Parts: sequence; C-alpha cells; structure tokens
Amino acid sequence: MTTPADSTAASRALLPGFEHRSMDVEGVTVNYAIKGSGKPLLLLHGYPENHLMWRHVAPALARDHTVVLADLRGYGDSGKPAPDAAGLAYAKRSMARDQVGLMRQLGFSQFALAGHDRGARVAHRLVLDHPGAVTRLAVLDIVPTRHVFHNVTREMASAYYHWFFLATGNGIPERMIGADPGYWVRSLTGPLLGQGTGIDPEVMADYIRCFSDPRTIGASCADYRAAGTTDLAHDDETFAAGQKIDCPLLVLWGAQGFVGRGYAPLRVWQQYAADVRGQELPTGHFLPEEAPDLVTTALRDFLG
Repeated sequence: MTTPADSTAASRALLPGFEHRSMDVEGVTVNYAIKGSGKPLLLLHGYPENHLMWRHVAPALARDHTVVLADLRGYGDSGKPAPDAAGLAYAKRSMARDQVGLMRQLGFSQFALAGHDRGARVAHRLVLDHPGAVTRLAVLDIVPTRHVFHNVTREMASAYYHWFFLATGNGIPERMIGADPGYWVRSLTGPLLGQGTGIDPEVMADYIRCFSDPRTIGASCADYRAAGTTDLAHDDETFAAGQKIDCPLLVLWGAQGFVGRGYAPLRVWQQYAADVRGQELPTGHFLPEEAPDLVTTALRDFLG
C-alpha cells in the first residue's frame, strides 16, 4: 500500500482529511481516498469523472462511516490495462473484482456501496458476482444496462448517443476525443447537467486532466464496448437464472435527466431486486454534484 506520487493537488485540496493511497489488486492499481470510522462504505464514480465527484457528499458520510472513494480501472489515477479483443479487460465483472478486492485488502469483507452512472453499473455486477459482500446498495441515475439495451428507442439513442459513439470500432472515438479532450468532456457533461447547475472549474480541470491521457480514452471506449457485448451477455445470463440483488436497494434519479423522463425507475429495478425503494431528485444526471445535500440526506437515511 503506497501513497501515489501522481495524486493531484485538486484531490488533496477538495477532500481535506482524506488519506490518498493506491492498492495493487491482482495486478491492477486502484487509486482511492479514505476517511472516517464506523461501517465501511465504498463510493464509485461515473463517466467522465473520477472520485472527486463525491467531494461534497463524502465528508458528511465519513462522520458515521469509513468512506472509501475509488477510481474505477481505466479512470482517474487507477491503472489502465490495455483493452482486449474479448472485451474482458473492461467488463463490469473485471471492474467489480477490482473494487471488492480493494475492500477486502482494506479489511472489509462486507460493506455498503453506492455508485453513480458507470460506477452504479459496476456496483450492480459486484453485488451479483459477490453475494453477501454488500450490505446495502444505492444506484444513482441508472436503470440496469440490460433494460437499456432491450428497450432502445429513438429518445434513448438521442439522449445516450455516446453509448454508441464510444462503442464504435477502428479507433474512431479514440482519435476524435484525443484531438480535444477538454471539448469532449465539457460538451458531454454540459447537456446532462440540470438547469442552473455546473461543475466546479477546478474539478472539471481534473476530469479533463485524466481524459488527456490516451490510455483513459481507450479504456473508457472499451468500457462502453463491453456494455453491449460482454456485459450484456453476463446480464442476460444472470437474469435468465433468476438471480437478483440480495440486499436492500436505494434508487435515486434526476427529474431533469433521461432516466426520469424515459423510464419508471422503481418498477424497472423491482425486476432485478426484491427490496427496492427510492426517489426522484430535482436534478439532471450528476446528482452528487448538483444536489449534494439531498443525496447526502438520502444516503444517510438509507445507510442508517
């Protein structure tokens, strides 16, 4: 266990009191920050972000929990294995294995888990692949990947155009994003934010810093390619076997985002979990950045 030399000043400044470390998990470096005492809680970020997306939520949760903020493989300052033709390197199964391995090496055989966007999809697979490891799960602004792909509409394809763009082969998205990573990150996040909200400039700069690494771009494209291939196969297999989330599930979504407009989130999740509750928040897609107080309250009430 070491303190990574490339931990950013932004992370240290925006997460005071957190320890910034890295852990080797089966050959993949996982970058993380940790603070607090009490029951363990792992928070996973979405696209195109890193662990800093939890900066306004994590300190309050650390009053009652040992909070771990981790960068997913391929993102932030975590390791970036080369994508493979089989789609396994960035399958959610592989990404979930990193995170459960991190928590076990920290001494936590059981923990609560909350994820946003891609992190929520990793969290969903983690619970399925590691029954009993997660005591409570919260997913922010998603419905299951399987449901999305089995219910593609014109509205979904427009709202989630990046799902299909990033999955394009022949190096097309890698080359286009690499030409101007800052433009890509800003142009993607802007329309997904709720009315009148934004992302702090220093945090946006750190997201762009990470996406200025061609390895991050390639990894994130591999992540989205896996979603519609390897991940979908895993999800169909699990669903056909009747396996469901085995712990209480909290679902939060933004009223101004596509999840709120395009789905009935609680009804959808009831097909995938037995114990489901949740609520709509007056936000766009980036709930922890747009309404951190509401997210914190909802998580604290749920986690107990």
